[in-house]
Amino acid sequence: MKGEDDVNTAMKDEETDGSGEKLLGFNSTEEQPPGPGGQDSMWRNERYECVPLDVKGIDEDNSKGTRDSLHPQTGSALRKTQPLHEKPKDAKLWPYFQDGQRRIDYVLTYHIQKPHSARKQKSRSCCLSHKSKRASSPAREDPELAAQENRLDYHEDDQRLRREEYEENLREMGLEMEKDEGTKIPGVGFVKIHAPWEVLCREAEFMKLKMPTIKKYEVSHGSGIVEKINMFMQKATAPLQPNVLDRQTEDEKHLSYAFSREKRHLFDLSDRNSFFDSKTRSSIVYEILKRTKCTRAKFIMGISSLLGSGVYTEAYPLHDGDIDDVHAETNDRKILYEQWASYSIFYKYQPIGLIRKYFGEKVGLYFAWLGVYTQMLIPAAVVGVIVFLYGCATVDDNIPSMEICDERNNITMCPMCDRACSYWKLVTACGTARASHLFDNAATVFFAIFMALWATMFMEHWKRRQMRLNYVWDMTGFEDTESHPRAEYEFHVMKKSLKKEKSPKTGNVKLTCTDRMPAYMTIIVMMIFLIFVTLAIVFGVVLYRVSIMTALHMSSTATVFRTNIRATVKTTGAVINLIIIIIMDEVYGAIARWLTIMEVPKTDKSFEERLIFKTFILKFANAFTPIVYLAFFRGRLIGRPGKYIYVLGSYRMEECAHAGCLMELCIQLCITMLGKQLIQNNLFEIGVPKLKKLLRQRKIDKKHQEELNKTLHRHEKDHFLGPFVGLNPEYMEMIIQFGMVTLFVASFPLAPLFALLNNIIEIRLDAKKFVTELRRPIAVRAKDIGIWYTLLRGLSKVAVIVNAFVISFTSDFIPRLVYQYMYSPDGTLHGFVNHTLSYFNVSHFQPGTEPLAPLHLGYRVDVCRYKDYRDPPWSDTPYEFSREFWAILAARFAFVIVFQNVVMLMSDFVDWLIPDIPKDISVQIHKERNLIVELFMKEERGKKHRNTIGDPSPQPLRSRPSSQA
Repeated sequence: MKGEDDVNTAMKDEETDGSGEKLLGFNSTEEQPPGPGGQDSMWRNERYECVPLDVKGIDEDNSKGTRDSLHPQTGSALRKTQPLHEKPKDAKLWPYFQDGQRRIDYVLTYHIQKPHSARKQKSRSCCLSHKSKRASSPAREDPELAAQENRLDYHEDDQRLRREEYEENLREMGLEMEKDEGTKIPGVGFVKIHAPWEVLCREAEFMKLKMPTIKKYEVSHGSGIVEKINMFMQKATAPLQPNVLDRQTEDEKHLSYAFSREKRHLFDLSDRNSFFDSKTRSSIVYEILKRTKCTRAKFIMGISSLLGSGVYTEAYPLHDGDIDDVHAETNDRKILYEQWASYSIFYKYQPIGLIRKYFGEKVGLYFAWLGVYTQMLIPAAVVGVIVFLYGCATVDDNIPSMEICDERNNITMCPMCDRACSYWKLVTACGTARASHLFDNAATVFFAIFMALWATMFMEHWKRRQMRLNYVWDMTGFEDTESHPRAEYEFHVMKKSLKKEKSPKTGNVKLTCTDRMPAYMTIIVMMIFLIFVTLAIVFGVVLYRVSIMTALHMSSTATVFRTNIRATVKTTGAVINLIIIIIMDEVYGAIARWLTIMEVPKTDKSFEERLIFKTFILKFANAFTPIVYLAFFRGRLIGRPGKYIYVLGSYRMEECAHAGCLMELCIQLCITMLGKQLIQNNLFEIGVPKLKKLLRQRKIDKKHQEELNKTLHRHEKDHFLGPFVGLNPEYMEMIIQFGMVTLFVASFPLAPLFALLNNIIEIRLDAKKFVTELRRPIAVRAKDIGIWYTLLRGLSKVAVIVNAFVISFTSDFIPRLVYQYMYSPDGTLHGFVNHTLSYFNVSHFQPGTEPLAPLHLGYRVDVCRYKDYRDPPWSDTPYEFSREFWAILAARFAFVIVFQNVVMLMSDFVDWLIPDIPKDISVQIHKERNLIVELFMKEERGKKHRNTIGDPSPQPLRSRPSSQA
């Protein structure tokens, strides 16, 4: 423990720079003894996660001092570290301490149970000292009330003691805090946290943050034709670029390198306030909060566990400033509000660089991906509209539709239901047949092939765009080495170690598959059960459609209404499916989170990936099970007249319309897609945050609300904003939309157009939500979109197979093709409708299933027709599948195999043809590596020259570290 005491003492020491100003930090001149086992020594602070000590101090010429500047009386010493010419910021408008000099990098809030007790006083705002001063509580007037609140007092005091210990540990790590238990927001206390310069430098070095050096180099954009094309595109798209003032020039770039206090002379530290921007400062403070321990919390570590136990209620970084005030100073948030979160500039590109600067790489990648996806939807939407217009233009020339609409054919069809339904004329299906041709025509196959290649092009385009962003954002060498365990994982490890009667340290104990086996079994059983629930819901909607159709046929409504029974039932069934999908989406999301928590993943990244996978499976099944039923099962498990298949005793399975189920599939896709986008994605995203904000503001008197808004500080205004819950819901809705666009696009060519219109609104809606409605998220470093790319890749592969089956089994493309080239006497589609209809003798109806009104058409019917390929009743094998059926079935499977392999081969060829890394980016990355080597070789030569001047004796040459090269 002696080594720990020495380290803790060193952490409390002050350093002074060359001007005599006091700095909080670590003494850089002391050498630490090597740790056990011959390894570099590590800080063994019980209150903090171990961090390496083999780094030098912030200022090598600093001398050791006494660390007392955290006391309130020495606050003026801290203000001396700011430039003398800089005017203090207004704490009401900007995220700064009361002194207007120190920036608020993070805010913790906690609940004040009894504002009338010892903590009820004037709004105080002061720096916390090592020993917190507490005002003595006044005597209670009611002893009975005191007895009732005794347990609440104990719980509140326990949380207060935890907060005091945790905040003391944060001060040990060099953070500065200012407390505000004012009366503006009743029952809420604030802890404002500021990270001094030396703490930022220390953590930036530990986190290996890449920072721009003073070295600049020219960026080349290719040579010859490529450069000219790039210049032309820049000029052509100049009106579409956002008017962002600080947009970085594309002709030169700072050479970036992992920050090191030892090599601080390589970086431009002339303005310490702007060297670490606000999102970097907040992410650094969050890392400290996450790794600082609180021993009173039963060995649970980090801010997440304290939030879960109610010690703190909220933890969030602050936005830069106001956006509503016209006269407010320009800040990044205001620029984003004007140049990004506005519907009037929907046609412009997004300021991705500024989004990344303000929200971090992870949010920047999401909006960059959404922008690329929306941009790629433009050609898909154009081609889809052309295919739809082709169907509209050729509907009058479609021979099967003309035959159905020709009254001279006089084809009598068999009843669509038992008893209540009677015989009907095929000509009554004329409108459905003409509408089906809009989506079921020769261009459908071409569009399915085009969309398969489009998906591949989109994935390749995104990979190249992602690599370019990695280069611009200095993330090319970033590796996510997250190994810090979650608080819940450590809690379960601690319980396991206590059961084994060992020390409650996590180093020797971990959760194994055996420990998680009950959770795994529960997850498997629950996932299977929920899939069956989804199937049961679809089956329930099927029973609804069957029963409603029978009831409407039996009712004595007007004839005009009865002719539209099928359309009425289809539309209402699709709306019911939509409502169920929206409701079950929320239920499945909550269940997936519960199952993931039960699994106890070790790290946050593992937790997120497992949650995404479970949520995707459940929501994908919820959205697409009704569509899969319509595409591949409806109308195929019905039997035939005289021998129908019944479920639950008397319910006959649904039949497709004569023109096929493709039209009903199109209606279901259209209603589901538009409904999810308008109701779930847009209405909920607008309405729910505003409703929550109103509920949070109800705690404040409406009379004083306007006056209060004028006096609220930045941290108090952000308190009323909604919490940031992550990007998973945003990605999930786009992934489901991508499935709608690609999986069944053969049946709905207008899907890309609807997706494009939705995404244009979605980008600005999300932007407005991020800038105005939500608290600022933690800036998370990332170089890709993670598991979402894998899901997109899988969907694009499955889409090829699904569209092949839709074309061959759901549409009439293959039967028309077979008839035209095998059975047509003149090589045309004349006679195709009669070829698809089989004969049935009405005397073969089962007893009790014949129509109640057999003379509904005005004449007696002896033989009716139904859509199927079966032998006639007068053949040797009546009602058996005919040779045409087997020939068409073989052609269907042959088409699936050929289509799948050809399209897959074409997609793989496009994938191989387009390199993942653009040529100019590859050259620039190689050039950057060479410049880093030259920079450090120049530094070594400079050191050698300085050593030679200072000491003329021969000096051994120091080799250049290969890791830095």
